[in-house]
Amino acid sequence: MPVSGGEDPMSQVRQMLRELLVGRENAEGFFCLCVSVLGHNDTRTHFLPLIQLLATDHSSLHTTLTSIYLEYFSKVRLCIYDRNCLLQDEDDELAVALALSLLEVKRQQQTDTKPLFPDPKLQGQTDTQATATYRPQNSSIQSQSVSPNGSSSQPPPAPLPKGASYAQLAAAGGRRQTQAQHQDSTSPRRSSGHGSSPQTERQRGPTKTQKQTDIKWSNVTQDVCASIATSLTSNLNQTKDDVTVVECEVDQSEKPKRSKNRRQRRKGYGQQVVGVPRCPSAPPPVLLWFRRDLRLHDNPAVIGSLEAGGPVIPVFIWCPEEEEGPGVTVAMGGACKFWLHQALSCLSSALEHIGSHLVFLRPDEEREGIGSSLRALRSLVRETGAQTVLASALYEPWLRERDQVVVSALQKDRVEVNMVHSYCLRDPYTVTTEGVGLRGIGSVSHFMSCCQMNPGPGLGVPLDPPISLPSPSVWPRGCPLEGLGLARMPCRKDGTTIDWAANIRSSWDFSEEGAQSRLEAFLNDGVYRYEKESGRADAPNTSCLSPYLHFGQLSARWLLWDTKGARCRPPKFIRKLAWRDLAYWQLTLFPDLPWESLRPPYKALRWSNERGHLKAWQKGRTGYPLVDAAMRQLWLTGWMNNYMRHVVASFLIAYLHLPWQEGYRWFQDTLVDADVAIDAMMWQNGGMCGLDHWNFVMHPVDAAMTCDPYGNYVRKWCTELAVLPDDLIHKPWKCPASMLRRAGVVLGQSYPERVVTDLEERRSQSLQDVALVRRRFGEYVDPCSGCDLVPLPPRLVSEAMGGGMVSTGGQFLLPVITRMEFKHQSDDPDADAASNPYNAVLKGYVSRRRNETIAFLNQTDFTASVINEGTERRERQERDQRRMEGLPRPLAAQGRGKRTPAAKDRFSTVPGGVATSHR
Repeated sequence: MPVSGGEDPMSQVRQMLRELLVGRENAEGFFCLCVSVLGHNDTRTHFLPLIQLLATDHSSLHTTLTSIYLEYFSKVRLCIYDRNCLLQDEDDELAVALALSLLEVKRQQQTDTKPLFPDPKLQGQTDTQATATYRPQNSSIQSQSVSPNGSSSQPPPAPLPKGASYAQLAAAGGRRQTQAQHQDSTSPRRSSGHGSSPQTERQRGPTKTQKQTDIKWSNVTQDVCASIATSLTSNLNQTKDDVTVVECEVDQSEKPKRSKNRRQRRKGYGQQVVGVPRCPSAPPPVLLWFRRDLRLHDNPAVIGSLEAGGPVIPVFIWCPEEEEGPGVTVAMGGACKFWLHQALSCLSSALEHIGSHLVFLRPDEEREGIGSSLRALRSLVRETGAQTVLASALYEPWLRERDQVVVSALQKDRVEVNMVHSYCLRDPYTVTTEGVGLRGIGSVSHFMSCCQMNPGPGLGVPLDPPISLPSPSVWPRGCPLEGLGLARMPCRKDGTTIDWAANIRSSWDFSEEGAQSRLEAFLNDGVYRYEKESGRADAPNTSCLSPYLHFGQLSARWLLWDTKGARCRPPKFIRKLAWRDLAYWQLTLFPDLPWESLRPPYKALRWSNERGHLKAWQKGRTGYPLVDAAMRQLWLTGWMNNYMRHVVASFLIAYLHLPWQEGYRWFQDTLVDADVAIDAMMWQNGGMCGLDHWNFVMHPVDAAMTCDPYGNYVRKWCTELAVLPDDLIHKPWKCPASMLRRAGVVLGQSYPERVVTDLEERRSQSLQDVALVRRRFGEYVDPCSGCDLVPLPPRLVSEAMGGGMVSTGGQFLLPVITRMEFKHQSDDPDADAASNPYNAVLKGYVSRRRNETIAFLNQTDFTASVINEGTERRERQERDQRRMEGLPRPLAAQGRGKRTPAAKDRFSTVPGGVATSHR
């Protein structure tokens, strides 16, 4: 950072300290600039009190700065070329610099080479007609050429050599700050004419005009300088381990031609010896292990690597076998791998922009398996000498076990490993039910109560991204991003590539900036409609941020802070983050959540084995336009909103009778935001075997009244039906033949026939199957409440028993949330779904607000409300059928109770026909 000479020195140092704390400067650079600004004596006096404030919150940084300070001032008088030769005063040390400059000028002229900074006025002089002095000023190192008469010419200083550290710059120049102002008036000077050269400066930062002061030297002749340089150069071979050899950039176009022998003799000409010992206090490199935290904004692991003080080596290790759990998890499907490839490419570019580099590693495929990440990290530690590894914690049980093995093994190798919590708002392994109990477990309300009764550490403030990352002098070996095989496309027999991800590539911005842009656009527009119309599939009312959250390109904390800071803060959207944490908590309690039903009776359900129905559902060719549109959107873009996921899941389970595991696997393979914990919990609940029984089933036709009332969503993804009218586009089988002919739709050809026709019968069969298994496994049904009983894991049982030990001989069964229609169906297993007063099939609503009749009945009798909804649904179906057949509307029913329009009492009712509605 350039330092302005007009500011107060201490204010400049405080500004540099702020730069150090935010990661824009490293510890050695900060010390170097302090020496340059304050000078040798003031740095010795004020540096330790200045950094004392860091001892509490930044202890590691304070330790690093203290060690640099002690090392610098303990060896400032040590000879920079021979650690056994101690200079008695600083004049002798400056004489060494003078001698080295003379020696370099003489060696350049003897080999007929041009100097790095030629001066036309000095080209005719010999090496005995010029001397050089060394004077640092501020943060620049400048040198002067003194002519025989004492006048000086100032060639520009050489830039900081590539690979040299700030500590080397400080040791070479900053310690002579006081000598820069000293002049010996008794020394004789040579005078034989005047000569000068124009001044040119090259600095690391912006250039500024600085005051130049002549430095006068006495009692140093050329013979003495040459003898000192010769003696010191002879000892150079004995101290190779104590000096740093730095490559200097030399303009090869200006180097004259020379013979082959001379080139061999002068093989090291392109190297300049900088006589500064390697700083023993320089910390070793830090390995920054990226996993699912592919961001620079609000990344505690990145900030922690900066606080370590050493060079940061970002690394990504791809071990697909370790990502999978012991069962069928499909943790990384095709769409997820493609997104990961693009996200890694964007992260690599972002790191390159701040001067760093992302190292990709894939362990040998022959030795790939459990422990591959550990072998890769150990190899990196040996290659780089790193002593610290930082990574963001992962919460899948099998990945947590992998991380525990890595931490234990590396700690035995004396490598510090820190797993930083940042993926969820709350660490799922710290959530406890103490003070809340187990009643209602599985619901988001119960989970939020547990978090409120047992709060963990505060969330804190989101962290800003670093401006730069310190880089190592040598980067470790890695493989190219394509070598990971994440975006590998299949090939046809003729050799052409099948680019199945073309639409995904054009639909998303995979960068961290893309996540920020989507969040900003949502908070400026869609958030105002989210509370009431988030289910609309034909309007951009959702945030579409789930892929960025899954891969850590957007932190949950950043999202929560921005949402709470917006003008509109919908509770429904904020609860989605609680649902996300709830899913990970359930996965930590039940590691087999992705493949094993939590309710034992439901494992014996009679599922269909009709593979044709499954293929039709996957390809979006079921004959139900709403379902087909959602599945086609999923295949083409890798995403659909939450309401449509409920629609297609209900159709697969309640109407096609296919197991929920099939839907889970397909979602994991095709969703770009496929998350093991979230998808497993949602599919278990939708498959009637999770901890929470959802009290609704989405109808494949009626649900369109909520999510696509005008058919625009279907027209976008099922283009063959685009010409059909709004009221028939979701049920083309009811269209007259003439209408289909005009629209160019041929059922069974241009658009498929329905895979199942009698939805009510299929729904009734599903309820009967549930009632049969509940009767068959009566030991898992609570006789008092009729709720299902679920075996709890020992961790929850231990919390319920107050932390005492629980024997593993038996199971602890807990009643959990059970759908009311299942309880009623158990009394009469052969009854159809229409006669069940608790029928969970939802009809669609143009708006979420219920009509006055339903609201009134809900407040008086819930059973009557459910029966009323079923009656209204049958009446609506009858009206639609009459309209299709051209029959007149049925007469309005008389004798039903109606609300009094003008009554102040909202519970007042009058007999039907007495009150009429006002128009």
